[in-house]
Amino acid sequence: MLEQLINGLTQGSVYALLALGFTIIFGTLRMVTFAHGEVFMGGAYVGLTLFTYLTPSLPLALLVAAVVTFIMGALIEIIAFRFLRNAPHFSSLLVTIGLSVILINLAQLIFGPETRSIPPALIEDLAFGEIQIFGFYVTYLQMAVLGVAIAMMVATYFFIEHTPIGLAIRATSQDHEAAYAMGVNVNRIFTLTFAVGSMMGGIAGVLIGLYYNVFYPTMGILLGIKAFSASVVGGLVSMPGAIIAGLTIGVIESFAVDFWNASYRHLVAFVFMIIILVIRPAGIMGKSGPMSGRGD
Repeated sequence: MLEQLINGLTQGSVYALLALGFTIIFGTLRMVTFAHGEVFMGGAYVGLTLFTYLTPSLPLALLVAAVVTFIMGALIEIIAFRFLRNAPHFSSLLVTIGLSVILINLAQLIFGPETRSIPPALIEDLAFGEIQIFGFYVTYLQMAVLGVAIAMMVATYFFIEHTPIGLAIRATSQDHEAAYAMGVNVNRIFTLTFAVGSMMGGIAGVLIGLYYNVFYPTMGILLGIKAFSASVVGGLVSMPGAIIAGLTIGVIESFAVDFWNASYRHLVAFVFMIIILVIRPAGIMGKSGPMSGRGD
């Protein structure tokens, strides 16, 4: 039971990281991006390339993936949102869907349509090394995924709540016209926020790619939908809600695999999310105000 709980928390921490990226983007821009899963896929392929062809260094893979997906996010915001700032919302949604298809096809052209993996010898120490804690075993890879995900969540909270840029982001999420009148460069904040949210998706891509050691061009589709769903279940503009929902979904999936069938883990996860939204339509910690790192 404890080992399944660790498995669920490990997987759920990646969902939470992806959902947190959605929450930051929506909380500030009040728009949804359908290319978030493909940014996640891009981060995963950065990790695959570095581990396979350069050096099997997790910190370097995370750093490069963060930089690449930060730039990807900035470009997506400029193309899909800044140029269409005064257009109807569905125009931006359609553009992000188009960008999603483009990124998938680019990945197929560059890496091929087949499923790829990192040679086991390159991640042997991480994937197969383990330690015993209170009678149950935890792999180094699980500790790395959990540690990085938790560190990113904590860093994001402090960035949003305790830095001048975070204050500008919260002011923009509350009322971008008032923030602009107070001297905030709203366009820059929008781009920065989108880039930070995308960077979190890229880091999650490296972590989940290493955890399962499976890479393919459409790997971000289901994960993107699930992360967005977790964001909605959490309250959409609530950072603690996104984290709680992501972790909960991961744990539910893990126990569904253990007690039922691995084929139905996605079914169980989405049934759980539907039940939560039927009971509480605004989400676990939903509210009508601006984005916040607090739970109130």
